[in-house]
Formats: sequence, structure tokens, C-alpha cells
Amino acid sequence: QEKRVQVSPPLTRGPSAFIPENEVMQANGLNERTNLLVEEYSTSGRLDNITQVMSIHTQYLESFLRSQFYMLRMDGPLPLPYRHYIAIMAAARHQCSYLINMHVDEFLKTGGIADWLNGLEYIPQRLKNLNEINKLLAHRPWLITKDHIQKLVKTGENNWSLPELVHAVVLLAHYHALASFVFGSGINPERDPDTSNGVRLIAVNNFCVCDLANDNNIENASLTSSNFGIADSLSELEALMERMKRLQEDKEDDEASQEEMATRFEKEKKESLLVISGGICAFPVLFSFDDEIVSTDVSRYIEDPGFGYKDFARRGEDHLPTFRAQDYTWENHGFSLVNRLYSDIGHLLDEKFRMVYNLTYNTMATHEDVDTTTLRRALFNYVHCMYGIRYDDYDYGEVNQLLERSLKVYIKTVTCYPERTTKRMYDSYWRQFKHSEKVHVNLLLMEARMQAELLYALRAITRHLT
Repeated sequence: QEKRVQVSPPLTRGPSAFIPENEVMQANGLNERTNLLVEEYSTSGRLDNITQVMSIHTQYLESFLRSQFYMLRMDGPLPLPYRHYIAIMAAARHQCSYLINMHVDEFLKTGGIADWLNGLEYIPQRLKNLNEINKLLAHRPWLITKDHIQKLVKTGENNWSLPELVHAVVLLAHYHALASFVFGSGINPERDPDTSNGVRLIAVNNFCVCDLANDNNIENASLTSSNFGIADSLSELEALMERMKRLQEDKEDDEASQEEMATRFEKEKKESLLVISGGICAFPVLFSFDDEIVSTDVSRYIEDPGFGYKDFARRGEDHLPTFRAQDYTWENHGFSLVNRLYSDIGHLLDEKFRMVYNLTYNTMATHEDVDTTTLRRALFNYVHCMYGIRYDDYDYGEVNQLLERSLKVYIKTVTCYPERTTKRMYDSYWRQFKHSEKVHVNLLLMEARMQAELLYALRAITRHLT
């Protein structure tokens, strides 16, 4: 302030590049409840852009802030600077400068050693040892085995205790998933008077400047389908509601056999691997992602930057093994393990998962009194399907009936490579729906992703213990 630095505005006004500022403000009215929550639970002590967008759903925001505050601030196995450094390592896997900047500040405020911010070669070996599990959790959690756990807890002087490891895993999964929310909701950089040019220019995604500034450089030719008229998108909405109604009615008449259910899951799983990476993609990608440019600011916090979800789908070197949800569920297994090793976090996470899964205003776009249960379940289960997790009692035929192509492309991108999300993808699905409904979709994707990562990691820890 003494320097009278001019604060330059972000690329678009408001907390999100995808949602008009007045809609965020209108939807949440930045009510007193939100302000109280921020005072009580915000680690940065201010209303940041993520919180503003999430506060469209105040009930959910409360459980989110409480669990995040607990992970970062309350008693727990890890020292405070470690917690923020782990958040930085997790966010770096998706090149999420927004979260990295936020936690660099918090890391220093909680007494972190400034040298560590020069990169991974400056940090203690114990933290370095998390690189492998960070990488696997972020991109291919199904590869995590009890051997990875054993290596971490048995590395002599640099070993992790199980409670410390569980705390670290919860933080990694939380920040991978939060990066999905940041990119999926187009969260803008924070205005920051402390930086030399008044704002840390954080690309919302790799195509940021051209895509947000004029919104017609990317994928323009291939997205003629987004130029539907209002009538088309209204009939699209009516058709979706009709399918939901039919599914409810069919459920009562038609019980598919277990074999048929298993076949539908395998078919959906296979197809989900082709979305984007192969010919099914509704948005032919105009860039090669093999050599994605990772800025040095981000690359210093990751090793093996080329490792990602896309590799396995493209080369087919790993058959994605099915994880039968009944064999290791959050409710019966994950919850009690996490709670035993890192007390109370299980309750907070459980409340957050339930909150987002059950959250409904019984509306769809302009329609009221709509039961959206089947739609919410399809969104949640589709994310788990992409991670190889199958629910025996769920008919995956519903996913195909309820989630149209452009929505599947969006879900796959936000969940598996969030840094590639564009405004065009966000705009291309559910054109008649409110932004608050799309934010709810992003909250569901974030929590489904976090739960999937935790299930794989906690299952490996359980196997190590038995």
C-alpha cells in the first residue's frame, strides 16, 4: 500500500470466469451466515473466490470449511507447515497455481522454511517420499498397493507413522479434488495487492487468455452443436426429465440380472476411457497434451510431470481392474479406519459426502418439485466408474440415459485432467440450467473424486495392516 501499487483486475470480473458476477452475488447474497462461517473457519481469514462460489450452497459450504479447517489448523499428526506443503504438492499435480499461491502464503505464515519453496530438492526426504503416492492418487489411484504403504512406513529415519500418513493422504485427496472444483468452476485469480503487478496472473487453464478473453479461439469449429437455439435446449431439458421419469417407472417393473448389470458397468467403464482420449470425443482436441507446458513455478513441486490419467487410457498398458464397492465401502471400512488413525476427520468427511449427495432444492432449471435423486446418483457413480469402482446394486444403463455426451466430456475433463477445462465445455452442457445447478455438479464431482482416491488409499492401508 505504501508503494501505491495499482491493482489490475482479473481477466473477467467476479470470483468466476464462467459465472456472471451478479449471479454469484445474487445466489448467495453473501449472507450473514457465510460471513460468520468465513470468520470461524477460513484459514486465510478472508472471503476468497472459492468460498464465494461455493457459498451459492451455504449448507454444503459449512461442512466443506469445517473439514478443511480441521485438516489444516486443528490438532492432528502433522505439523502445520507440512500440511500446507502437502497441499502445494497436490495442487501442482494439476498445475493449479490458484491453490499453490494460496498455500505458499499459508506455509510461510505458519513458520514454513522459505527454502522449501525453491522446489522438491530443498525439502526433507520424508516429504519427498510422498511423491509417488501423490502422483498415483492424483492420476491412477487403482495402482496403489500395500507395498507403497509399507515403503512409506518402513523407511528408517524418514518413515511415516500411520496416523501421519493418513493425514497426508486426506490432504492429498482433498487438494486434488479441490483443483477439479477450481478449474471446473473457472475460479479467477485473487486480486493481490502484495504482488508487484497487483495480481498474480494465474491461468484458469492452459487456454486461459484467448479462451476467456474472446471465447472463440478454442474448439470453435467443432462445437457447432453448442449453437442450439433456446427451443433445442428446452426440448433437451424436457427430454432429460422424461428419461428420469421413465427410469423411475421402469425400476418398478424391470429388474436386470446381476450378469446384465455387470456387463453394463464394463461397457460404461470402457466407454468412459474413450471420452476425450479417443474418437468418441465430442470436442476434437486441437492441442497435443503430451508436451503440456508446465510453468517453472509449478514444475518445481512435481516429479514425473508427464504421468497422468490419459497415459493409461491411450496406451492400454494397464487394464483398469474393477474395485467392487461392496468389498470395501466408505461407510463400513474407510470411515472407521480413517477415524481411528486421525480422530474425528472421518465424521467431518462423512458429513460432507452425505451433504453433497443428498443436497437438493427439488428443482431442475425452471421446474419445481422434481426428484433429482437418479441424476445425482448417476453423476457420482459415473466418476467412480472412471476410477474402476462398481456398485453391484446400480444399473449403469442409467448413466447413459441421463448424462449426455457433452456432459460426459465435461465430467471426464474436470475429474481426470481439470487443467484442460474450458468455458466452452462448461457452457456446452445443460444450457437451460442455472449456474447454481452447475456449481452443484462440480461439488458432486469433487466429492466423488475425493472419495474414490480415499477408497483406494485406505484399502491399501487396510491390506498393509492385515
